[in-house]
Formats: sequence, structure tokens, C-alpha cells
Amino acid sequence: MKRNHNPWYQKLITLFRRDLRWLSPGLGVKRWIALILAGTTLIAIGFAFLLLDVYRTAPSSTWWLRVISLLSLRFLDRTLRAVIFGGFGVALVLIGNWGLNRALLKPFVKPGRQIYDMVSAYRRKERGPKVVVIGGGTGLSALLRGVKEYTTNITAIVTVADDGGSSGELRRTVGILPPGDIRNCLAALSNDEALLTQIFQYRFSTAAGLNGHTLGNLLITALTELTGSFEEAVAETGRVLAVQGRVLPATLHDVRLVADVQMPNGEGVVQQVRGESQIPKAAGKVLRVWLEPDSPQAFPPTLQALLSADLIVVGPGSLYTSIIPNLLVPDIAGALRASRALKFYVCNVATQPGETDGYQCGDHLITLEKHVGTRLFDLLISNNRFEGKLPENLDWVKTEAQLQHTYSVYSADLVDLENPWRHDSKKLAKTIMDLYYERTGPLLTREED
Repeated sequence: MKRNHNPWYQKLITLFRRDLRWLSPGLGVKRWIALILAGTTLIAIGFAFLLLDVYRTAPSSTWWLRVISLLSLRFLDRTLRAVIFGGFGVALVLIGNWGLNRALLKPFVKPGRQIYDMVSAYRRKERGPKVVVIGGGTGLSALLRGVKEYTTNITAIVTVADDGGSSGELRRTVGILPPGDIRNCLAALSNDEALLTQIFQYRFSTAAGLNGHTLGNLLITALTELTGSFEEAVAETGRVLAVQGRVLPATLHDVRLVADVQMPNGEGVVQQVRGESQIPKAAGKVLRVWLEPDSPQAFPPTLQALLSADLIVVGPGSLYTSIIPNLLVPDIAGALRASRALKFYVCNVATQPGETDGYQCGDHLITLEKHVGTRLFDLLISNNRFEGKLPENLDWVKTEAQLQHTYSVYSADLVDLENPWRHDSKKLAKTIMDLYYERTGPLLTREED
């Protein structure tokens, strides 16, 4: 059977034709290319004059005598033409390169931003540390929104135990993994978050016949059917939204979160509650949670991200329904423990009804250690500003004084003054990155927009 392949000259012709497309009308690059070519020609002419002057001045001399002759002041008039042509050539090449770069980058420059600022910020963030964040809900989205200003090497690990709302409905009817938390993270990491968040988070009314689904959930669902896999659908959605980083599920298995809840109306009565969305509604004290089926296999890229990370941040987020479900995947807990990265735990600003009522920072750590094991984190980060009015069913989460004797604790002003039960994304990200660079190298701060 003959192999059908193009000869080398046909490949060369194809390559040449492809490159000629840059000379098409309307691109705004031909003038700058012509300027660069003209400058290169003038530099070549100046160099030719220089060589002719040297060889004509000392035709029988050795090469080192010719160099001395060139540097001599008495030959300045003979090299003047070379300097003039070469100088003009260099100037034209510099102007041409400047104009060509502006023409090529103009479609990607945001209004009010300078090309240098954007390129500098991109390169700085490209060289940023590899940060892995584990959590879910609005807390994780807030953290990602701030960290993306420091690095593009971000991986968000999200639980797939969600079974409420639009995600739960799609999980039951279509049979895909719940896309809700993944959708929130993709929107937070997007380059155009102001607009895309509104579009991606848009929720159709039940009257529209879409059962209150969000557009983002429907998009991920459609891409899952088109690509044939949930993970590929998430990756394609990230490309569509031009996200800075990756969002990965903790596992691709269909898992369900189950909890033992001590009921308040019966002494010692423990009820088993099935489903992530039902646990906060049980109105009791959560004793422990686990996944069914037990010991699901982790998503391999998730493990790779943990093992190659420079910094791992766990939290903020719902303790029992967002953070712990990720760590209940045995391989993820093992990779977290084995990773050589710095490991920070970010404690919530306020309690969460039905999950952490009456909890302080120490209670969060004790709960994590009871489910996953001890001595996981290098540092606990907590809020120390308690201003603003919280809803009636919420309380501040404070750091106990005795906790300082057991753990490394760093407390700072992390609260969002408009929504004091949540973290401020900029304050939190700056605190985390400052602490990271303080422990690993020179302090780097984000350039102002």
C-alpha cells in the first residue's frame, strides 16, 4: 500500500501561502513590516559601507590593524555614511517593531489599559506559584477571585457531592456530576468576570420550562453530551470563558454525602441524613460525615496538581458539605499529606446554620482532624475584625487564645465590610500570598490595575 504524502516543496509552498495571509488588507500590519524591511536594508547598506572603507583603507593589513584603523579618529569622515545609514536603519526597525506589536496586541487590550501593563502583568502571573485551592461554595469563589491577580497557575478542587438545586436536578434527570460549584469557580477565574458571571449565573424561571436551571449548568451539561465526558466538558467551558487556571472535580464517581446528626429534640438520638443539601436542614449537631460509595478513586489530574503544588489552601467554605467531602476521597487526603507544598487552612468568618453553629476556629480544626487526620496544615489563617451586623442566625468565628499553643495561627482583617459574614477576596488573597512569599522568598505584591 502506497503512502500518500506531500513532497517537501509542496509543504514549503503551503507554509509560504499561510504566512502570506499576514499581508491581507485590513490587518494593519503591512506598513510596519515594510518599515522593518526598510530599516534592515539601511542597516545592511551601512554595514557594507563600513566594510568597504576598512578594506580600502588598509588592503594589505592584517585584520587587527584594520580594526584599529576603523576605531581611529582620522577615519571618522569615512565611516560617517555607515553611521548615518545604520542609525536610520536601527530607528526604523525599532519603530516598526513597536508599531507591529501594538497592531498585533490591540484586539486583546482592555479599554484604559496600556499594552506594557498587560504584558507585564501576564508574564508576572505566568511565573507565579502553583496554587491549589480546596473547597466549594461562595468562599472558594471569593478566594479564587483574589488569587488570580497574583498567578495564573491555579487549580481549584471541587466536591461533586452536591445534590440540591439546579445541580441536583441535572444529576437526577441527566445523570451527570453536579456542575454547580464548578460553574462558580469557572466564573470566578474568568478574565471577564463582570459580564460572564451575570451570564453564566443567570437562572431561568420555572415558567420558562427550565426548572430554574442556570445557564452555566446547562452549558456544562450540553458539553458533557457533546464531548462524551464531564471532565472534558469542564475543560472546554474553561476555554470558552478564558479562565486563568483549572477547575477539577475531586472524583468522577457518583458519590453521595451522608451524615450522622444528633437531633436537638431527643437526648442522644442520632439520625442518619443522606444528601448534601439535606444536612444543614436537619437542624441538629453534625457528628460525622462520609461518602457513599466509600473510598472513591480520585481524579488523576487532581492528585498531580496537589503533588506538584507550591501552595495548598483549604477553605474557606462550608465545613461539612464543601471542604470535608473533598478530603474524604482517600487519595486526595494522602496527596495533601505527601505534598511538599505549604499548606494553609482558612477558617470561615462566620458560622453556618445547620453545620457549624457555635463553632470557633479550634472546632473547625478538630472536626477536620477527626475526619482526615492530624497535623495537616502549616498555618491557620483567621479573621480578627468583627465589625458589621450579622444576620440573626449567624455568629462570628473567633480564634481561641489557647489555639496559639497548638497551631501556627495568623489573624488579620479579612472581612468584607459590605457582607461581613464573608471574606473580602482582595484582603484574603493578599494575606495568603504575602504569607507564602514571606516563607519562600522575596515578597512580591500585585501591581495595581
